[in-house]
Amino acid sequence: MTPHMGEPITRIVIAGGGTAGWMTAAALARTVGEGVSVTLVESEEIGTVGVGEATIPPLHDFNHFLGFDEDELIRETQATFKLGIEFVNWGRIGDRYIHPFGVYGRDSQGMKFHQIWLRQSRLAGSASEVGPLSDYCLSVVAARMGRFSRPSSDPATVLSSIRYAFHFDASLYARFLRRHAEAGGVNRLEGKITSVEQDGGSGFLSALVLSDGRRIEGDFFIDCSGFRALLLGETLGVEYRSWQHWLPCDRAVAVPSALQGSPQPYTRASAGNAGWRWRIPLQHRVGNGHVYSSAHCSDDEATRQVLAGLDGPAVAEPRLLRFVAGRRERLWEKNCVAIGLSGGFIEPLESTSIHLIQSGIFRLMALFPDKGFAQTEIDEYNRWLIREYEQIRDFIILHYHATERRDSEFWNHCRTMEVPESLSAKIELWRGKARSFREQADLFTEESWIAVLMGQNIVPHAFDPLVNALPVAETERFMRHLRDVIKKTAAAMPTHEDFIARHCEARQPVAA
Repeated sequence: MTPHMGEPITRIVIAGGGTAGWMTAAALARTVGEGVSVTLVESEEIGTVGVGEATIPPLHDFNHFLGFDEDELIRETQATFKLGIEFVNWGRIGDRYIHPFGVYGRDSQGMKFHQIWLRQSRLAGSASEVGPLSDYCLSVVAARMGRFSRPSSDPATVLSSIRYAFHFDASLYARFLRRHAEAGGVNRLEGKITSVEQDGGSGFLSALVLSDGRRIEGDFFIDCSGFRALLLGETLGVEYRSWQHWLPCDRAVAVPSALQGSPQPYTRASAGNAGWRWRIPLQHRVGNGHVYSSAHCSDDEATRQVLAGLDGPAVAEPRLLRFVAGRRERLWEKNCVAIGLSGGFIEPLESTSIHLIQSGIFRLMALFPDKGFAQTEIDEYNRWLIREYEQIRDFIILHYHATERRDSEFWNHCRTMEVPESLSAKIELWRGKARSFREQADLFTEESWIAVLMGQNIVPHAFDPLVNALPVAETERFMRHLRDVIKKTAAAMPTHEDFIARHCEARQPVAA
């Protein structure tokens, strides 16, 4: 038996704060119970990346797990609601589509709705006004109307199909989490980590040493130190695997601007000549940024482009971030787990950074160790997280590769590059008869893949032949009715702005 097998961990040390550190601390405070100390070390001097302001629906699970009141969370983080992401100029210049949260239409007699829609749209003259697939998704129709409502609990209603996430101020979310974590017993220490001590025999981490000489001993260490990966990377030497050959963007310029008009209930991602710009509306400001490839665009030009594209005046100086898309070879090594940027980074195109923090935390809860640190459990954690990173990676690569743009060296590279075999197989299966299957633990649903594939002009050659068993005229009536119900349901919703004003309006921020 491994020494210490079965002996419980009593001292957990988190290196770093920010969203990753405080999400982890809040979750541990909720779960570990008495007899286990949780200490978080962070330095105001270092600060955090803090540009992740858009989220995806699984965050509901984390907030529910912590027992948060959603309206309170929205007020405290100046949040708005998010029904999806609008992509502009990705497939071709001038293209525009929404990747929604929610579903397309309703399946019928065992057939997927998108297969039914494909058949009807290709029956020349027999289906009047079939319309685009997006007309059959309540999240898309409501987003375009600027309307929002939480879903109905009645599965028979169209309103039950809507899903949503949030746009929020990531630093305010970290502050909200910190308040709950400290109330749950987490001890925060202010200080800069200058060295990390290891056991001479096992190589396990034993203590963090701060600049003032304090030693923070622990049994289990969680690396939330950001891109630096002070514990997992610098100390334990776990290598970083770059995906830059598939995801060439390696810079971002972030700048907030004043809100002009009503906040829209969706994120916007607008492709440029060497990357893309984000627009994320909060209640009192808009988060903006430009993600780009430094091999194809200078920092000065990227900054000029993002400032030129603002809807309102900038309210802070632009901040430059450098990164390389990829992941650590392992996310758990010895008695250290990396959560957040220290474990890997896939650019923010589909708002997955906070989700990967959440996923790492939940998987850690499921495989929480004792002092024996069983290798089989560590291996299982790494297998799950690596698979999730790679599935998300493929989905992000799809956005770049599925383009017809030839207007720049950047897009020529993305269009013609070889992609992972796992992605290539998925694209070819779709091209045939519009078939798409969700793999085990895949974050993105079939609807997500369909939205991007269709939105970026990868049109199937055919449809599932079994759809031909459905009567054409009856199916046309079914689709016309569904489209009408979705349009009327969206129109009956309150505006996004009115919903926030009624339920969760934030206090105006105090001027600096």
